[in-house]
Order: sequence, then C-alpha cells, then structure tokens
Amino acid sequence: MAGLDYKKEFKELYQPPGKPVLVTVPEIRFIMVDGEGYPGGNPAYEEAIQVLMGLSYGIKMLPRQGYTPAGYFDYVVPPLEGLWWIPEGEVFSFQNKDNWLWTMMVRQPDFVKEELFNRVVEETGRKKKTPGLNKAKLEEFVEGLSLQIMHTGPYSEEPATLALMEQYMAENGYRDTLYRGGKHHEIYLSDPRKCDPSKLKTVLRQPVERMMMD
Repeated sequence: MAGLDYKKEFKELYQPPGKPVLVTVPEIRFIMVDGEGYPGGNPAYEEAIQVLMGLSYGIKMLPRQGYTPAGYFDYVVPPLEGLWWIPEGEVFSFQNKDNWLWTMMVRQPDFVKEELFNRVVEETGRKKKTPGLNKAKLEEFVEGLSLQIMHTGPYSEEPATLALMEQYMAENGYRDTLYRGGKHHEIYLSDPRKCDPSKLKTVLRQPVERMMMD
C-alpha cells in the first residue's frame, strides 16, 4: 500500500488551478533553513537544500535503520517550499536579486517532534559531514487566508502569473499582507534538473486580507 502523499491528500494546498483561488492554510510543521541572496549559483542555497533533503529523508528512512518513532506512518517526502521577502524599506526586483531573503523548507509529518528532529540532526552529523546542518530548525508555520495559483513554466515568467493574482485582489477587495511581514510562498512540484523549463509546476501563494471598505 502506497504511503501518504501530501500533494494528493491535500489537493487544495498543492494542486490549485491556473487561476487565482482563495485557500485557508492551517498550521503546518516544517524543517526550515534561512538564507539570503539569489539562489542561482549561491552555495548557501545549495547547502540549505542538501540539509533539508538529508534530514527529511533521514526521518522517513528511520524504520530501515532499526528505529520506528511513535506514531510513524509511511509517506512520500513532501516537495521543497520557499518563503521569499526583502528587508523592510527596500524594493523587490527581479533585476536586483542580491537583497532577497528566503526560508527554504520541507513539510514534516505530525509525529516529527523536537526530540526526534534533534536525534536525526545528531545522527546525520555523526555519520557524515554536512555543512550548514546547525542552521536547520523545526518550526510551525501559519499562513491562514491566502491567494494561490499554479504557475506552469520557467521561474523567470512568474511575474505574469503574479499579475493575475494582483488583478484578482484588485477586483475582489483583497490585498496581500507583505506590507506587514507576510511572505511570498512558492511550492516546487517539479525538479528543475529533470523537467523541461516550460513544464515546471510551481504553486505561488500570497497571504492576503480583505480590505476595509469605506
């Protein structure tokens, strides 16, 4: 019997249509790594991905190592996700990417508690040298009301899809909450190393609020 696949079990979070839709995102537990700068050619970004995947698969494979955590169930490791923002007072631009801040993260099953996370971090560090392992953290993330859409195509073409979200908000009385600390959210459903750029699927999500009407 196949393990739980979060992308299929929670389609409202991982399989939005190619048009903006509202969704209420519950509290979700992630392993996270923070960083800064444009991801392309960024050693810190590559390091973060290796840490996240190493720990996530390490947790999934624990039973094969002779240890089954309480509440464990078989599952598919969820996709890589990223939160993106810029320092307060600065302007976001696809031309100037040096000021980008990010948190890369991978969702974890509910049985993954702090004690288990620390155990896997310790074992991973003991078995092999993993740069940046100390930057990993286990945290809950709450988005609440959000607007999301499926972007199909290269990451460089995301602005056109984001424009559809801006139009939806303008026409329906919403605004994103980036102005008060909300973060642009992306879920990477395709592996760019194996997928044609024109077929990449990425969930784009913005936390939103309804605007007060005069």
